[in-house]
Amino acid sequence: MKLNTHERKKFRTRNKLKKVSKIGRFRLSVSRSLKNISAQIIDDQKNITLLSASSTEKDVKSMNKLNKTELSKIVAEKIAKKAQEKKITKIYFDRSVYKYHGRVKIFAETLRKNGMEF
Repeated sequence: MKLNTHERKKFRTRNKLKKVSKIGRFRLSVSRSLKNISAQIIDDQKNITLLSASSTEKDVKSMNKLNKTELSKIVAEKIAKKAQEKKITKIYFDRSVYKYHGRVKIFAETLRKNGMEF
């Protein structure tokens, strides 16, 4: 099966993270589109999603017009708060095919400010 460039990059980063993943440390996967950003914390040992947050949720959408970087900060704060409630502090950051630049970088920095370690 031949993979295109996008699928190869995604497979490469996820495969590296899954190889080093340990028990008690979960993967935070980020996905973004042109207007929105979403993230979820995944347990690769059990193959389940523990937490998720998105800019398409009602409480985030109800805020006045925000630009995309502000949305990234809000979603990062939201998922960090949910993770602290479940006592999750150490994660692996899965940026997928996106460069560590722009909204993804702001998202990661906001997570670090809110107590997440990766």
